[in-house]
Amino acid sequence: MQFRHHQQPTGAQSAQDPGARKFCWRFTQAICIALVLLAAPLPLLAGTQGEGEAEPPPQAGVLTTVPIGYLKQEVKRVIPLSRLNVEPEDLGIAGAEIALKDNNTTGRFTKQQFTLEVERVPVGGDAVRALETLVESGHHYVLVDAPAETLLRLSDAAKGKDVLLFNVRATDVSLRQEDCRANVLHTAPDRAMLADALAQYLVWKKWQRWLVVKGVFPEDVAYLDALRRAAKRFGGTIVEEREYKETPGARRSDSGQQQIQQQMPIFTQGAPSYDVVIVADEKEVFGPYLPYRTWDPRPVAGTAGLQAMSWHPAHEQWGATQMQNRFQRFAKRFMLPLDYQAWVAVRAVGESASRAGSGDFAPVNAFLRGDEFGLAAFKGQKVTFRSWDGQLRQPIIIAGPDLPVSVSPQEGFLHEHAEVDTLGIDQPETKCKFQ
Repeated sequence: MQFRHHQQPTGAQSAQDPGARKFCWRFTQAICIALVLLAAPLPLLAGTQGEGEAEPPPQAGVLTTVPIGYLKQEVKRVIPLSRLNVEPEDLGIAGAEIALKDNNTTGRFTKQQFTLEVERVPVGGDAVRALETLVESGHHYVLVDAPAETLLRLSDAAKGKDVLLFNVRATDVSLRQEDCRANVLHTAPDRAMLADALAQYLVWKKWQRWLVVKGVFPEDVAYLDALRRAAKRFGGTIVEEREYKETPGARRSDSGQQQIQQQMPIFTQGAPSYDVVIVADEKEVFGPYLPYRTWDPRPVAGTAGLQAMSWHPAHEQWGATQMQNRFQRFAKRFMLPLDYQAWVAVRAVGESASRAGSGDFAPVNAFLRGDEFGLAAFKGQKVTFRSWDGQLRQPIIIAGPDLPVSVSPQEGFLHEHAEVDTLGIDQPETKCKFQ
């Protein structure tokens, strides 16, 4: 093959300067070699891309693996009144899995690979042994989807080890207060945060007189305590507390709707003047029956009707539409609060490992708890962990069954440092002394 230099030399140069001709030949040859190399298929240059792969994988021996565990303790649950509220089999796990994809997208550039291993513990099974299995296989970061008492056992078993637990389900205030643990961070909001978020919206609406209807279970009493605290903090008034004493029974019988239609108006009759009914019924024994059935035409909020939550399937602000669509394509269902709480936990590990430039426990753990940590989480501001109790500080969505209604903290509820710290237990009032 012959190559010609496109600059035409003068006649004198061409005929009398062989050095110039030799220079032109070498210059042209170098350019052509470069063009051939640039036109070569990418595998010839990279030497690592397999057929059909979109991108070359990182070089062997350079990749840092960061394993993450998900420990799910199965528990017996009352069948919810609405079929819409039956928990999906992959609840929470799907949120962790899509966060893993997000982590690994960034990991291609930071030479980090994140993995997820799920340990399902049957009802009555040994959750501590499941945690030990994860730890023995190199998992330093474990999401815990379990009741409070199980989380505490796991925390005690991991004490003194390079293990960080993320509470993605339990809303017990005590886990962030008297029973707080140094090796636990909480991405699930506690009942105090949820009650405060709802109370701020009700007070902002000037619905300040509350008729509280409570159940008989410990969870209901705990939520009632949070409501009392929120009323005192933000100017609400509980005009009466009524207890619904019946326990779950045959709630879906053919005659059930007629009985409920007669029962609920009578149950709420004769109350002092009030603006809103607030329900404390976490097991869904009676709460979902109250909207549209109260004696007085009043809105219903709390654990039924208008609710406070970390995430809602119809939340679309601050780029959340993109997140909702990706999750729906991935999981073939809508994203629920527990999915979001698991997503935040896995993303928090990924963000910290990326920013710390390491998958080692000490630098990642330190970054997670430090002032530089902040995670974009579709809430209008970056979410961070409170230093005094390990709770994720985050805005809370106020929503009905179909659409979000508002986001707390509400305008006008001020704080010395950050308005989001008006939700839940603030630093001056904390009882947490890390164990």
